[in-house]
Amino acid sequence: MTEPATGDRLGTVGAATAEDVDRAAARAAEAQRAWAATSPQRRAAVLRRAGELFTEHAAEIEDWLVREAGSVRSKAGFETGLAIGECFECAALPAHPQGEVLTSEDARWSLARRRPAGVVGVIAPFNFPLVLGLRSVAPALALGNAVLLKPDPRTAVSGGVVVARIFEEAGLPAGVLHLLPGDGAVGRAVVEAPEVRVVSFTGSTPVGRAIGERAGRLLKRAHLELGGNNALVVLPGADVARAASAGAFGSYLHQGQICMTTGRHLVHESLVDEYTAALAAKADSLRVGDPAREDVALGPLIDRGQLERVHGIVTDSVAAGAKIAAGGEIDGAGYRATVLTGLTTDMPAWREEIFGPVAPVVSFSTAEEAARIVNDSEYGLSVGILGDVGTAMRLADRIDSGKVHINEQTVSDEPNAPFGGVKASGTGSRFGGPAANVEAFTETQWLTVRPDIADYPF
Repeated sequence: MTEPATGDRLGTVGAATAEDVDRAAARAAEAQRAWAATSPQRRAAVLRRAGELFTEHAAEIEDWLVREAGSVRSKAGFETGLAIGECFECAALPAHPQGEVLTSEDARWSLARRRPAGVVGVIAPFNFPLVLGLRSVAPALALGNAVLLKPDPRTAVSGGVVVARIFEEAGLPAGVLHLLPGDGAVGRAVVEAPEVRVVSFTGSTPVGRAIGERAGRLLKRAHLELGGNNALVVLPGADVARAASAGAFGSYLHQGQICMTTGRHLVHESLVDEYTAALAAKADSLRVGDPAREDVALGPLIDRGQLERVHGIVTDSVAAGAKIAAGGEIDGAGYRATVLTGLTTDMPAWREEIFGPVAPVVSFSTAEEAARIVNDSEYGLSVGILGDVGTAMRLADRIDSGKVHINEQTVSDEPNAPFGGVKASGTGSRFGGPAANVEAFTETQWLTVRPDIADYPF
C-alpha cells in the first residue's frame, strides 16, 4: 500500500487470486444458509453493533481514509458518518416486511415472499472506499446473504480490512463475509463464481459495461453505479456568492474524485462573468497538500496516472480554445482547483468525466437551452439547480437524471435515500432505503398453500 500524498509505503496487504475467490465463494454459499436462518433480531443486532464499532473507532478509520485514500479530514469524517448511518439504517431491514399476500382465483393462500439472493459479490472503488463498499455489504448481510467483498487494491484497508474487522467484532459468523483484495482478474472471478447470484459494482462506466455484459451472459443480476458528468445550473437572479460556494464544493470536494462531482457549470448569461470570477477566487484560495500533515482543502489524487490524465484533459481543452481562469497546474501529488471558461460543449473538459478538481463553465440564455445542454450527455447521475424554486421545479421535470437537488450542489448521499443514475451512469436506484435494498439483494418467490391436496383431472 502506498500513501498517495508522499509515495511512502503504508504497509502490505495480501492479494487474492482467482483460486481464492473460488474457495471463498464455496464457503460463503455454505455459511449463507445458516446465516439466512438466523433470527431477524440476531441479524439486526450484528448491524447495530457494527454501527457502534464504527463510532468507537471513527478516529482510527478516518486516519486510514486520510493516509490511504488521500482524503482531507472533513471528507474522512463525512464518510465515516455515512458508514455509521448505513449500519443503523440497515439494522431495520431484517424486520422489514418481506412480501405480500396476493389474491387468487383458487381456494388457497397465495403469497409473494422475499428470500435472500444467496451470495452477493461487491466490487468497490477507491474514492469513497469505506461507504461505497459498505452500502452494499450492510444491506446484503442484513437481508441474510453472504458477501464476497473486493475493494480497490489501492484502498484495501479503508475499503476492506476495516469492514471485515468491524463485522468480525460485531459477531458476524465466520464464512459469511470474505475479503478479497485484488486486481481485475479477481473482480472477474467474483463475477463468474457460480455461487454468486448478484453483483454490486461501483466504478467507471467502461468497467461497469464489461461487468454487466458478463453478468448478463451468466444470467446474474448486476447492480451498476457508474460514472457521472454532473451539471450545476445557476438560474438568473441566483445569489452569486452562495452559488459559487456551492459550485466550489461540488467540484473540489475530495479533489473531484466523486461520481457525483459537479463536472459542468451552466450559468445564466446575466451572471456568468460574476459567477466565474467568484468561483475562480474560491479556487485560488484552496490550498493543496498532504492532509495527514497539513490543514488543506485539497489532498492528492489517488495516483500519478490519474493526475496526468486530469492535466491532459485540461491541456487538451486549452489547446482547443478553452481559457484557464484559475488553477490548471499540477501541485506535487495534487492538482490545483481549476476553473475553465471559453468552452464549447464538444471539448474534452466538458464531455468527459474528469475525476479531478476541474470546473468548466458555460453560459445559457433560456431554460429550454439549459435543459438541452444538461441532457446532452451520456451520463445521468446528479444535477443541482440554484435559484428561483419555481423555475427550478419546472426545469427539474425536463431533466434526465437519477437525482436532482434544488438549491444544492450535486454531491449528496443519505443511507435512507435511493441512489443511482440513468443512461451511462448505471442501472438505476439500487442503493439506499428499504425498497431499493430489498429489491437489490433478495429474490421473489411465489408460495401457495391449500388446506388439502388439490384435485386434478389426471
